[in-house]
Amino acid sequence: MNDYQIIAVDFDGTLSFGTWPDVGEPNAPLIEYLKKWRSCGNKVILWTCRAGEALDKAVAWCHKHELQFDAINDNLPEIVEKYGNNSRKITCDYYIDDRALQPAAVPRG
Repeated sequence: MNDYQIIAVDFDGTLSFGTWPDVGEPNAPLIEYLKKWRSCGNKVILWTCRAGEALDKAVAWCHKHELQFDAINDNLPEIVEKYGNNSRKITCDYYIDDRALQPAAVPRG
């Protein structure tokens, strides 16, 4: 068992209030939370659909806002080693994404 927890966080509409392919205003409270999270020894993964130049812009934007990541669109190396493969699904304790549904928000039929 790890002595830390992992958050995977989306970029568009979550860290940034912009709309792809642009970057927008920062979600300052979330960015500050993630900085504190990492300073306590926890891990943060940038988990976004961005690739290529759009991903480079997002990463540069995050660095400008002093947000560092332990992995980008990938599992942590220690997770890959633990399971012996690199699953397409990111292993984490929490996902933060503007498209997430909370159980109370799921329609009941």
